[in-house]
This record gives sequence, structure tokens and C-alpha cells, in this order.
Amino acid sequence: MEHYDLIVIGGGPSGYAGAMRAIDFGKKVLLIEKRRIGGAGVYDGVLTSKTLWEQALKTASIREMIPDYEVNFESLKKIVDEAVYERKTQMTLHLKLLDSLSKKLFTYEKGSAYILDKKTIRITKEDGKTKEVSADNILIATGSRPRIPNNIEVDEQHIVTSDGIKNFTSLPESMVVLGAGVIGCEFATIFSALGKTKVFLIDKADRILPFEDEDVAEVVTTNLELQGAKVHHGASLKRMEIKNGKVEYELEYKDGKTEVLTVSKALISVGRVPNVENIGLENAGVKLNERGSIWDDDTQTNISNIYVAGDVTTEVALVNVGEREARHAVVRMFGPTVKPLSYKNISTIMFLNPEVASVGMSEQECVAKNIPHKVVKLDYTVNARAIAMRKTTGFFKIIVTNDNGMRILGMRVVGEHASSAIQGVAYLIHTNQGIRDLADMMHPHPSITEGVQECLRMLLNKSIYKPYVFKDRLKCYVCENGVCTPIESLV
Repeated sequence: MEHYDLIVIGGGPSGYAGAMRAIDFGKKVLLIEKRRIGGAGVYDGVLTSKTLWEQALKTASIREMIPDYEVNFESLKKIVDEAVYERKTQMTLHLKLLDSLSKKLFTYEKGSAYILDKKTIRITKEDGKTKEVSADNILIATGSRPRIPNNIEVDEQHIVTSDGIKNFTSLPESMVVLGAGVIGCEFATIFSALGKTKVFLIDKADRILPFEDEDVAEVVTTNLELQGAKVHHGASLKRMEIKNGKVEYELEYKDGKTEVLTVSKALISVGRVPNVENIGLENAGVKLNERGSIWDDDTQTNISNIYVAGDVTTEVALVNVGEREARHAVVRMFGPTVKPLSYKNISTIMFLNPEVASVGMSEQECVAKNIPHKVVKLDYTVNARAIAMRKTTGFFKIIVTNDNGMRILGMRVVGEHASSAIQGVAYLIHTNQGIRDLADMMHPHPSITEGVQECLRMLLNKSIYKPYVFKDRLKCYVCENGVCTPIESLV
């Protein structure tokens, strides 16, 4: 029986990252993937949706100048396929070259992995042949799949999850999106921006993106509606079914009113579930938590030599988080003692229109936890780069402690290049540094990051535009005991 230092189950972003990190320690690694290297992160998730998003925003920009411009669906699909092929080829070639090195540390097996005990795994190949292998450590990175409500029949043709978007042969005339979280809003943004699909978004709450601040959700909603989308606020789905090649759905609103509508397609976006079935967890005694995902303590399961990373934990279903978890797990196996992972200040991007980037706590979270705080908010209309781009919808918002230290609690940027503006502040949060050095740096001009600098200057009471003069563009206020009060000066 072949023996390894580490067997990784799952070749998505998390498993791939974990396998590569183990090689750094000179360990013998086996990576097992039953379908395709890259997983959903390449084929049905981040890469495909973000490629679509980039093309959708380009299309929307063209349509601003040429209102009757129509995107070619075949060309759009070709661009997405090319992106997938490029990434897939890159990853596959990398594995083949690793596998061919004279010092053979890495092995890749395509097949289904089944845990027989805490150190033994059976691999079943596509032709039905099996083999058993063993390892000192196991990393489970089997990912997740879209959640499907029990009362909806998903055929991935008319009613689809994110996995079924690739089955479209043309842009639908109309589409309803069930789920007003990040993924649902992203796809609503994409299809409405492409200009050929009337998009409906079912929002059970009073507003979309309920986990985010109201001002963030308001800008995103306004822009969706400007693109022709309709948001069903405060609506519960009573039923959804395929009728005569279309999708009929019935809504019930909070006032008891009902409404029946028919669209070409429906997209279900109500979260994801971990892939924990049929991998033999019970044979090794690996526990699940109350959410049905694998229980872990800082990536280690209840079985000391078995670790877990990525969506299968459903801690935070993001590629960057899954990769970081896998690398951390491998360091725990083979490296020096490290401090536990922190999920408090993760930088995230929401690919909406406009783009939304965030790090740390939101304003509503600070209020809910009764944390005294100061808020500075700067409108994109006073940023030279945004003016030059003619993209002045959006704002910068920084939340700090209500004391002289003004430690950064969180930040939100809504607007063009938002993701580029967030990382400097994320670093300050991560290293627990003050704001003065970043405020005093010479930022490039014109740049979006100058908006961050001006927010910090506002906190230090030395901004170029004065918030007590330019009250509609710059805002400063302090919140304590649930009451927010505008302030003229911050020092």
C-alpha cells in the first residue's frame, strides 16, 4: 500500500492550496479529485461569474454611449470559456510538471475518495477499479454545492442554480432571482447590466443585502433599478414551477397581497451546503456540527490527524478564506506552532454595480453591539479619479472607536475600484496600527485611494474639504447608546 505524509481529498482552491503548502515542507503528498481540478472555483463559481461580471459592466458602459447596443451571447460565452480554459490549463500543467520532477513529492489521482479509517482511503477510478492508500494526515476539502429548497424542482435548464447558468444558450428575456444575498445580487447585477434580460429579485427582507449597512444596500438597489431590474421587497415565495417552457412563481407580501408572475428563467441562490455525504466520515469518527458541516477547531477535526478547509466547513464560503484555511491546516500538521486563524477582519468584494468592498465591522454591527464609534463618510463626487472616469456613484466610509486612539473598526467602499481602495485599511486593522501614517502618505493622483486618505484626514481634522461646509458630500458623526449625532469637528 502506498503511504503518504498527507492525502488531500478535493482539488478545488482549498485542496490545491493545501497540497502545494505541504510540498514546501518537503512532504509526500497525494491529491485526489473526482471530477476536475479547480472545482467550483473555476467551473461554476468565482471565475465564471466574475468573468461574466466584467463583461456585463463593459457592456453597460458601451450602452451608456450607444443605447441600442446589444451584446452577442456567443461572444460572451466564448470569453467565459476562454477564461476557464486558461485557468484550468494553468493548474493542470502545474500538477503534471510537479508530478514529473525527479524528487517526487507530489502525486495526483483522479477518482472518488472514501475514508476507510483515520489513516486509510480507498480511491475508485472512473473505470470502477479501486486502490487503497494511507497517510499520516488527511485534509478534507470537498467543497459545497448550491442549496435547493425542498419545494422547488430544479432542472438546471429553466429553474437553475449557479451551476446551471452555463446551460443557457441565449440571454433570457426575463429572469427571477430567488435570494437577495451577495450571489443573488451579483447575478441580478450581471443580467440586468447586459441589457437584454428583465430581472426580478425576490427579497424576503425589507431590503437587499440585509447583513450590510442600509446606505450600501440603497446604492446597489438604486443602480439595479436604473438598469431595469425590479426588486420584490418583503416578498415570500409561495410556489415556483415550470409551465409550458416558462417559470411561473407566486409571491406573498407582508400585507397579505399575492402576485403571480411568469418569466423565462429562474435562478435559485439561497446558500450552499457542504459536500459531506459518501466520503466515509463515519468510518473515521469525524463529527459534524449543528449546521451539517464538518466540526473543526481551527481547521482540526475531532480526529487529531484529520483536518478540514474551505466550503465544507461553511465557516466563510470564500475562495481566499478556504485557501488560507488549507495552508494554515498544513502548517499545523508540519510546521511550527502558529496562532489560530481569525475571521474578524476578512477583506471581501461584492461584484455588484457599483462594486462593494468591505473589511471589519459594519456600522449596523457596531450599533447592534452597542460599541461607541465615529463614522466618516466621503462621497465619490469629490474624488478626482472618479470624476475623470465619470463614475461618481458611491462613497467611502470608515468606522473607528470613539476615543483619541480612533482604532479602525471597519470600512466600506461602494464604487469604482472599491477593491483597490480597501487593502491599506485592512492592513492597518490587521496590524493594529494607527491611521496617521496612511493619512500622511503621498498617494498617487488622481486615484481612488485618495478617498481613503481624505477620510483619514477628516478623522484627524485636517481634510481639504471641510465636512461642516460640504455637508452633502462629507459626513462625520458619532454614535453612542444607539444615538448618532453629527459633529462639526473631530478634535
